[in-house]
Amino acid sequence: MKIAQAAKQLELSTATLRYYENIGLIRPIRRDENGIRDYTEDDIQWIEFIKCMRNAGLSIDALREYTALFIEGDDHTLSSRKSILVNERERLIEKHKEMEETIKRLDFKIESYEDIIHSYEKKLVK
Repeated sequence: MKIAQAAKQLELSTATLRYYENIGLIRPIRRDENGIRDYTEDDIQWIEFIKCMRNAGLSIDALREYTALFIEGDDHTLSSRKSILVNERERLIEKHKEMEETIKRLDFKIESYEDIIHSYEKKLVK
């Protein structure tokens, strides 16, 4: 599958796919005899994984390290890859807690504004 087709299927730009490959988030894509990228189904699945992890907030550095270890193979990298994912999960849990606190604060502020607006509207009706 050519880069334009892959980009459309993945809902990413071709520039993003090239960038991900250049910085090591995805392994080098096989090229055809004309030097044009030719994505396989395995490539698409890997990019979907990377996209999911990026959307969740995993860092580029962690994903680059993970990808490099994945490319090395399973022989001696399984524990390291697991550690990366565990650490990123813990970081995301902490971020989630922070976001929950922010949402609570926003809810309080919104409710305060609703009370003020309601009071103001009552004055206008009288």
